[in-house]
Amino acid sequence: MNHLDSLSLGSRREFLRRVGMGLGGVAMASLLQQELRGTEIKVDPLRPLAARKPPLPCKAKRVIHIFANGGASQVDTFDRKIALDKYHGKTLPGDYIATERKTGAAFRSPFTWKRYGKSGLEVSELFDKTAQHADDLCVIRSMKADVSNHEPSLLLMNCGEARQVRPSMGSWVTYGLGTENENLPGFMTLCPGGFPIQETQNWQCGFLPGVYQGNYVDTSKRSVEELIENIRNFGLSRPAQRQQLDLLAKLNAAHQSVRPQDAALEARAQSFEMAYRMQLEATDAFDIGRESEKTREMYGETTLGRQFLIARRLAERGVRFIQLWHGAGQPWDSHDDIEKNHKRLAMEADQPIAALLTDLKRLGMLDETLVIWGGEFGRTPTVELPTPGSNAGKINGRDHNSHGFTMWMAGGGVKAGTVYGETDEFGYKSVKDVVHVHDLHATIMRLLGFNHEEFTFRSSGRDFRLTDVHGKIVQSIIA
Repeated sequence: MNHLDSLSLGSRREFLRRVGMGLGGVAMASLLQQELRGTEIKVDPLRPLAARKPPLPCKAKRVIHIFANGGASQVDTFDRKIALDKYHGKTLPGDYIATERKTGAAFRSPFTWKRYGKSGLEVSELFDKTAQHADDLCVIRSMKADVSNHEPSLLLMNCGEARQVRPSMGSWVTYGLGTENENLPGFMTLCPGGFPIQETQNWQCGFLPGVYQGNYVDTSKRSVEELIENIRNFGLSRPAQRQQLDLLAKLNAAHQSVRPQDAALEARAQSFEMAYRMQLEATDAFDIGRESEKTREMYGETTLGRQFLIARRLAERGVRFIQLWHGAGQPWDSHDDIEKNHKRLAMEADQPIAALLTDLKRLGMLDETLVIWGGEFGRTPTVELPTPGSNAGKINGRDHNSHGFTMWMAGGGVKAGTVYGETDEFGYKSVKDVVHVHDLHATIMRLLGFNHEEFTFRSSGRDFRLTDVHGKIVQSIIA
């Protein structure tokens, strides 16, 4: 009897197939059983995406992370600095040096500002529509990263580690909570027009099982067939596809039996099964034509408008972590022409952000959805000076700044209508209630019902966590 013949009706694999457990579970079982020892997360190895309750009480059930790729300027968006008007064109007092490149005199914001809502939140004209939700926002003006360079800062913000391979925040969240809809991936990354810097590392699963990897969708496409490649099988009926997958399951099980910890095989097996289950569910979720004309107009008939509406539809259908990338191809990285470039980018994002917040409130979902906006760092209050190959001799932009920048959150149990922390009078450095990226991650984990110090996964002989050995919860911004 050869190896495949031994996979008889009485075998464990055939039994699991008959009771409907599917292909993915067997491929996961050995790996998960070995890797999950010593952790507090109880994962059914046959249903690794099954919904799980967090250990601590919380309001947030899902996350929508809006990533302003490239680093939006805090002093031109949510952190007004009047002192820059006074010092415009002059050397700032104190130690205000270049980050990556040489910078010069103070550079005032070219935008007008207003106060909004009962909270009186001051926001620039760039985000006038988003500012209509001022009393829903919790604005953190004292963020801090480690270095003013895109690559490590992107990985720090997304994965909690700037250099080594670590799971992304979305992977951690999906590992901890599973998903509310096992017919869709638990972690979706919507990024139009290609990958950002560091590409798929931004949504990597690291040493977590492959089922928790972010699933990339290019939202510059319009039709469901373009958005999700091979979403429909025009050559086989669904029963025939099921038979085909079951045969493939036998082959994979035979392969897996002699390679019980082959992570690539596990991920591949999961992708086949997920693709089959997604054919009906994803076709519905990504078809924004099913929304009313009024709703589509509210978001805007643009790439970002479609992207944000898809995100709401995914959240509505139980996807746990949705990351929306803005500026992957043309980032917020305004080393020159900041007035023109920031205005263009804000015009793309402002209406969809406001529409998303409005829609989540209309559907009663905002209290259970943690919405996050921000980039990997901010920008300098001083003007960037010309350097060879950098800004073509223009003196009207800002360099990278990791010492102080702004992010905001809404919904999901945050204290709405508040501002937390401060940068100095010029917006260069966080000086009051500083929130490091590790602190932000610790706080997000708490809003989702986890103690970040106990939420671990054992790999290579040690317990890892999103915050590594750092991070403190910012209790003051939790409602």
